[in-house]
Amino acid sequence: MAEERAQRRLAAILAADVVGYSRLLDLDEQGTLAALRRRRKEILEPLVRDRHGRIVKVMGDGVLVEFGSAVNAVSCAVDLQKRMAAANEGVIADRRIYLHIGINLGDVVVEDGDLFGDGVIVAVRLQAMAGAGDVCVSGSVYDQVKRKLDCGFDELGPQAIKNVTEPVSVYRIRLSTASDDGGLAEKAPLQLPAKPSIAVLPFTNMSNDPEQEAFVDGLTEDLITDLSRTSELFVIASNSAFAYKGRHVDVRRIARELGVRHLLEGSARRAAGRVRINAQLIDAIAGDHLWAERFDRSLEDIFAVQDEVTGKIVEALVGRLTTAPARNRPSNLEAYDLCVRARVLGLQTALTAKEAILLLDRAIALDPEYAEAHRWLALNLWLGWEFWDEPMDPNRARALAEAQLAVELDPNDAGNRWVLGVILGHESRWVESDAEFDAAHELDPNHADAWAMQAELTTEKGRPAEAIEQVRRALRLNPHPPGWYYWMLGQAQYAMGDYESAIQTLRRPETYRTTSRRLLAASLAQLGRLEEARWEAKMFMISNPHFTIRHWSDSQPFPAEDVRRHIVEGYRMAGLPE
Repeated sequence: MAEERAQRRLAAILAADVVGYSRLLDLDEQGTLAALRRRRKEILEPLVRDRHGRIVKVMGDGVLVEFGSAVNAVSCAVDLQKRMAAANEGVIADRRIYLHIGINLGDVVVEDGDLFGDGVIVAVRLQAMAGAGDVCVSGSVYDQVKRKLDCGFDELGPQAIKNVTEPVSVYRIRLSTASDDGGLAEKAPLQLPAKPSIAVLPFTNMSNDPEQEAFVDGLTEDLITDLSRTSELFVIASNSAFAYKGRHVDVRRIARELGVRHLLEGSARRAAGRVRINAQLIDAIAGDHLWAERFDRSLEDIFAVQDEVTGKIVEALVGRLTTAPARNRPSNLEAYDLCVRARVLGLQTALTAKEAILLLDRAIALDPEYAEAHRWLALNLWLGWEFWDEPMDPNRARALAEAQLAVELDPNDAGNRWVLGVILGHESRWVESDAEFDAAHELDPNHADAWAMQAELTTEKGRPAEAIEQVRRALRLNPHPPGWYYWMLGQAQYAMGDYESAIQTLRRPETYRTTSRRLLAASLAQLGRLEEARWEAKMFMISNPHFTIRHWSDSQPFPAEDVRRHIVEGYRMAGLPE
């Protein structure tokens, strides 16, 4: 009789689920259930009705919806995510409700009003792939809607689906909702900011001496730093600018990829005690040259030239000259050269950190009041004892002292402020830490590293959704970031219970095979993928043979004990040593 009742038809299936549902129930069971009921009645049901859909079944925190049209299904999903994001406004960050949604167009079996078959299976698997606030669709859906709806898509490529024979092409709809999977900036065109926006491309070294390459790169970084301190501008971070070093790419394409209107490009030659700089400011959209100038000065005037270039750019873009507080400049050019070389070595590996410390110690010996050198020394000393198995004593106390000295020498440098902020946070001095980050953001609202690094502390305070927003802001300022940005993002996603998104983030090539691998192992373990988790844990231990869960836990501040326990649980499940 069951076979007689079964029917087949083509349908668009929407599967939606709440991210981190168990965590939300643990925090506030009654409030979470009430909020879900309210949103189902006020948001989901009217949207489904308006798109002529049918709610097949509600499964706790999940829902399965059938539509006769792929266009209606996608339109419903997009509006659902937007309205869920609007409903989260004003809600405490860690109590906000986010959905991940999957949509497939395929053959389904209908029996007693319920749906079965590959069409449903694929939709549910796509939902599991989607990050918080995301919508993932199959290739069959994409083919139906790509020319009929005003939304963009990121192609994720063919994906193997459990219990489905052939790989399924997957696309992610571009939405400005709750979270970012870390990959948005690479493929999606970025909307121009309301402020005048600029990226400084790496200057070309015109010297015959390749040893001057570091000096020219340092010049580029300093110009970026000086410009980013102007609150009227939106300035792309140096890491993303240097992604184009040595590449011959059309300036219009660079501007589109970075989401800016203006580009500064130029060259520099250092020889015989002099420096020659050519710089030009381009409107990449209109194709106009707004400003160009040549400088030929004594090398001792290099910082005055930087200030002059910065002032002319600000005047050209903002329409008036604004003056940021003066920065602490080195009095010794050899110390400056050493610090420039050390900049690129931090936040990489234990070996590069040791090299950076040697360079910075030498720079400080030459110029004891060089604030930036003290800041980078503090950061590398802190990284050494916190992450790379260096002894805590004396590195811990020395890192804090160097960071405090950097701020004393130059309180107007946002970099000094956020480095002290993160070290104070790991000393559990939360009020002081917050004050330093607030000062950093006020001094330099464009400082991507400050936003990304603060996200780690925000997660440890038990506010992972807010941490994701901080990383999103950092990624917009730095669309081609260093790998540790994705570590911060993956940690926040893990803390939210969004393990699938954490796995996608932590498997990105920028961060995979780094220290973040232990979080990847924990995320896999939480999903019951224990064989993969233990493999990743084993590979992590090869590079970090002295790691223990107890030492890690004891050295982390974590005002939110539930977040600490959650991470420790994942580490134990993955087989990391106690």
